[in-house]
Amino acid sequence: MTTPNQNPQEASAGSAAAAAPAQPVAVNGKRRSLLIGVTIALIIVLLAYGIWWFIYARHYETTDDAYVGGNVVQVTPQVGGTVLAINTDDTELVQVGKPLVELDKADAKVALDQAEAQLAQTVRQVRTLFVNNNTLTSAVTARSAELERARADLARRQQLISTGAVSKEELDHAKVAVQSAEAALQSAREQLSSNKVLTDRTTVELHPNVLNAAAQVRNAYINLARTSLLAPTTGYVAKRSVQVGQRVAAGTPLLSIVPLNALWVDANFKEVQIKNMRIGQPVTLDSDVYGSKIEYHGTVVGLAAGSGSAFALLPAQNASGNWIKIVQRIPVRISLDPKDLETHPLRIGVSMNVSVDVAKTEGTSLTAGTARTTPAYTTDVFDKSGQEADARIASIIAANNNAAAAH
Repeated sequence: MTTPNQNPQEASAGSAAAAAPAQPVAVNGKRRSLLIGVTIALIIVLLAYGIWWFIYARHYETTDDAYVGGNVVQVTPQVGGTVLAINTDDTELVQVGKPLVELDKADAKVALDQAEAQLAQTVRQVRTLFVNNNTLTSAVTARSAELERARADLARRQQLISTGAVSKEELDHAKVAVQSAEAALQSAREQLSSNKVLTDRTTVELHPNVLNAAAQVRNAYINLARTSLLAPTTGYVAKRSVQVGQRVAAGTPLLSIVPLNALWVDANFKEVQIKNMRIGQPVTLDSDVYGSKIEYHGTVVGLAAGSGSAFALLPAQNASGNWIKIVQRIPVRISLDPKDLETHPLRIGVSMNVSVDVAKTEGTSLTAGTARTTPAYTTDVFDKSGQEADARIASIIAANNNAAAAH
């Protein structure tokens, strides 16, 4: 309100001057409220994180330095030869026992034919040894009869020598006949004993000569079977280097098979992370191949015997004096659930994100593993050739043994 003598402009200027100190006070109040709100929010976030870490996060050890591992089964020939056919190629799935590479069979077939012929001949020869036992036994019997007759003749002549009916010369001839018969009998007995040494406590099938010839057939048959290289396991072909027409030697790597149904993960944890890890602890994993929505399940199965740098091609020489402490990483082996692999197949070398639940630490220590009592991996695809060889040997022995017996 203005007085009668006051100018209106002077009155408005005075009102503005009175309101000016109130504006900074309002701004400071808003800033203070904002800071308080941010501080409260930060405290709430930190508190929530602390609760989350205490209840959940501290029970897990995680790493993204993890990669899928698996067996890379090399296929190598057991005999040398020229490659005639290749029945598969990289990235193809092959089933266990499928022929992968075919080698030239000509030389192996000739060797098998020779071994089989030798076995047949040996069986007949051994069969002859058994037949000779009967012949020589009959010869001993005949020589025994001749000796008895010679002795009887000598006895009669000795009785008649005094009467003069028999001359002294005839008596001497009778004595010589007895001696000759005794020598013939002794020779027949020795021949029988010598032949029995070759046949005693055995049969035609188990005779050493037959077994030796059978081993030659088995070796030749297996070498023939090995000219066809079979897949030792089911998996995908990789790293094929063999070519048609190539002359390969025994042990030359031709290709590899990767069984993708038995993969694992090698997770490289920092050395400060493995204190609470135990064998059997559950693990959850995800891969960039399928994204974080696809979750794999696994189990801790073991710990490597050293850090990655310890097994490097050029390990660090920390005793050289130029030393910098670096936190090492220890590979931890994690098995994967086969059902997860069947649903979402992985490939060797794929990176994984790993989270190990270490809440329960009463399990077996990673350094307290037990020795394996059974084979980790086996294959029986090579047993078939040995069984077929045995069947073929038995057939040859039976055919020639029966043929000799029939005659």
